[in-house]
Amino acid sequence: MSDKEKFIQEISDGYAVEGRSITLGAAMLGNEVMTNTFTKVPLKTLNRHGLIAGATGSGKTKTLQVLTEQLSAEGIPVVLMDIKGDLSGLAVSGEDHPKIQERHTKIGLPFSPQACPVEFLTISNENGTRLRATVSEFGPVLFSKILELNETQSGVVAVIFKYCDDNKLPLLDLKDFKKTIQWVTGEGKDDFAEEYGKLSTASTGAILRKIVELEQQGAELFFGEHSFDTEDLVRLDENGRGMVSVLRLTDIQDKPKLFSTFMLQMLAEIYATFPEEGDSEAPKLAIFIDEAHLVFNEASSALLDQIEAIVKLIRSKGVGLFFVTQNPSDIPDAVLGQLGLKIQHALRAFTAKDRKAIKLAAQNYPITEYYNTAELLTQLGIGEAFVTALSEKGIPTPLAHTMLRAPQTRMGVLSDAELEAVFEKSAIKKKYSETVDRESAYELLKKKIGIAQEEENQAALKKEKEKAAKATTSSRKTKEEKSVAEQFMNSSAGKTVVRELTRGLLGALGIKTPRRRGRNSWF
Repeated sequence: MSDKEKFIQEISDGYAVEGRSITLGAAMLGNEVMTNTFTKVPLKTLNRHGLIAGATGSGKTKTLQVLTEQLSAEGIPVVLMDIKGDLSGLAVSGEDHPKIQERHTKIGLPFSPQACPVEFLTISNENGTRLRATVSEFGPVLFSKILELNETQSGVVAVIFKYCDDNKLPLLDLKDFKKTIQWVTGEGKDDFAEEYGKLSTASTGAILRKIVELEQQGAELFFGEHSFDTEDLVRLDENGRGMVSVLRLTDIQDKPKLFSTFMLQMLAEIYATFPEEGDSEAPKLAIFIDEAHLVFNEASSALLDQIEAIVKLIRSKGVGLFFVTQNPSDIPDAVLGQLGLKIQHALRAFTAKDRKAIKLAAQNYPITEYYNTAELLTQLGIGEAFVTALSEKGIPTPLAHTMLRAPQTRMGVLSDAELEAVFEKSAIKKKYSETVDRESAYELLKKKIGIAQEEENQAALKKEKEKAAKATTSSRKTKEEKSVAEQFMNSSAGKTVVRELTRGLLGALGIKTPRRRGRNSWF
């Protein structure tokens, strides 16, 4: 058996699937495409997560489109985090082209352009259905991790959440939480301290600064109602195809804290609400996180721990996570080790650091006698990638240099008019278009603060009146006493007393007072 025949046999055996699967393309040996030697991925292993990596311009976005199209066609809903704004083309059919036909002839697959059912979502000012969540839905632990609080500050947050629960003060948005801090450190601090203990002003001040920092990244648009229902992410269209929810994030590339806040909350909400699926034949939902380094580069150690825990646990809910980034080293090892599907596009070696990174990247893939992996990583063409997945038995498949199939949807972005047309067809637009600001902690505590301040003003006014009345009484008494004294001094008795006192004083000083001899004269 020749090397070529042996290679075809190994790839065919390694990627043989009895159940449902998606086809990525055909394996290559050297520069030759092995027609009909397909690299297939079993649907039942896609909840083991995945990675799409490669340098800019190597074809990651097209691979992302291919995976999304195949999953949607199999009735699996998809959520895409579109940070670069280049995934809107999924909403319309692609166009046939001789080069595409040539590629598919080599692979051994027919090419048939077809649009996906698409829903545009947003957490910022992009055009799309608004996603929101309340502060209460985050809970004290996750809210503290997002704010990157220390243990003491996290304890303060937990107590404030408990206080709000006990006193029926809904925490819907960030102004609710800030108003609660104002209350428990101001007018309501005595009542709060009696039951929950005193709060450190240093801790509450630090928490407020963290909230302001989050607000500066646009988080006030995200926190609030209506809260997004995760069931709206797992819808099917009338033909049984999975809905593709494209979250448009082009205006928050410089706001990684808001991005990671949303992602973590969504994953936590999915984990909390989705039932256990076990080993199902296909995932219930696939989530693709483009530019994944934005999540991990800005995340604190506590936030990374939370992400790693969710990645490990959420697969039991039938959810597959797929990270899209330039280099596998962008993903923490604890997360990278959980990724069953790896699609590695070309890497570029411009510096010594790049060459070192390529050697490390090559070590993430199975050893093969057919390729020099580290060398070939720099030579892969556009639309080519190394592929390894998990078989139906959970065993890593052989490493396959693969020519990937072309996207069936448009390989380009929609115009503003086309975007608006898709958005207007949204089945959930009306449900989430209205901003709700019902009475919550902010309004309730604002009333309490107003009442407390009014009572304080009334008490101060009463005190001033009492002080003024006391001063008036004292002044009247003084005048009355003065009037009596003047009347006495002007009387003959008063004059006699004064004269006798004067004589006594002069006598004490040894001065003789002259005796009065004649009228109106003293001698």
